[in-house]
Amino acid sequence: MMAEKSKIALVTGASRGIGAAIAVTLAVDGYDIWLNYRSNHTAAAAVAEKITNLGRECRRLPFDVGDEEAVAETLNPLLEQETPYILINNAGFARDGVMALMSRYDWQSVLRVHLDGFFLVTKLVVARMLRQRSGRIVNVVSTSGQTGVAGQVNYSAAKAGLIGATRSLAAEVARRNILVNAVAPGFIETEMTGDLPLDRILPTIPLGRIGKVQEVADAVAFLCSDKASYITGQILSVNGGIV
Repeated sequence: MMAEKSKIALVTGASRGIGAAIAVTLAVDGYDIWLNYRSNHTAAAAVAEKITNLGRECRRLPFDVGDEEAVAETLNPLLEQETPYILINNAGFARDGVMALMSRYDWQSVLRVHLDGFFLVTKLVVARMLRQRSGRIVNVVSTSGQTGVAGQVNYSAAKAGLIGATRSLAAEVARRNILVNAVAPGFIETEMTGDLPLDRILPTIPLGRIGKVQEVADAVAFLCSDKASYITGQILSVNGGIV
């Protein structure tokens, strides 16, 4: 009797931080990983090694999620052979500054990765999910997109856009048993928060600490599990009570 083929999880922006934690956690849960990153080959190799040490396969996919040609050239040949059961749209970055001084480049580059990247990757993958009538999509958003943050007009706009896209796509594909949700981290211990003034931030967080990447990864893994089979179109906040 042939063994059942392992399911695949595609995680974008997975060479470090929250994305890396999500990729490893899904590998622990039994998924083979398609690990996307843009250019940090050393960090991606380290994450891939952790995944293979867990006995799972890891395919490294270096491409810019905002580059339509690169996305298509990388994913289309793979999708002709296999369809991921899980898609995690995590790729993103911040380029902070007050709006009055913000360049058009800083505005467009942030929206390009978060929104164009979501569109370009998800469009290809969800078309395949619709054919197989199953799948889970989780978008990593932010409390910035829920409440707005001074100095982050571009980042807040991008994340708020992803929240709207999450709810709309969930309504579109629910009849094909594809669940679409988002996880909204607050202040999490990553490179993005390394230079923040924690002495001013911590008093605003009811739990009195910033979060860990594993706590976000565990929330994502829950939404990908059978325990979340009746949850779609929702935003799960992981923020210590700040919102």
